[in-house]
Amino acid sequence: MNKLLVTYDLNREQVRPKILEEIKRNAWAKLSESSYAIETYETPKQVYDRLSPYLDGNDNCYIITLAAPYYGQGPKLVNEWLDKRLNYQRA
Repeated sequence: MNKLLVTYDLNREQVRPKILEEIKRNAWAKLSESSYAIETYETPKQVYDRLSPYLDGNDNCYIITLAAPYYGQGPKLVNEWLDKRLNYQRA
């Protein structure tokens, strides 16, 4: 399965629930207000193609492949989600 970072900045707030619905069709962890780690069988392009109907020319959206190691801080549950899915063993 692919582990991907989905990050976006929308200017049309009315589409936020729809884009979140699409993101949450996968196993997911919320990293920040508009960034999610997801686990999916889809490629980054397939995820982008599924989200693109909710974007306009003023919006930003990137789908990036995640891999260990990673570094950062956040909620314990998010760190555990990432550790498990990225097969990351902390030193």
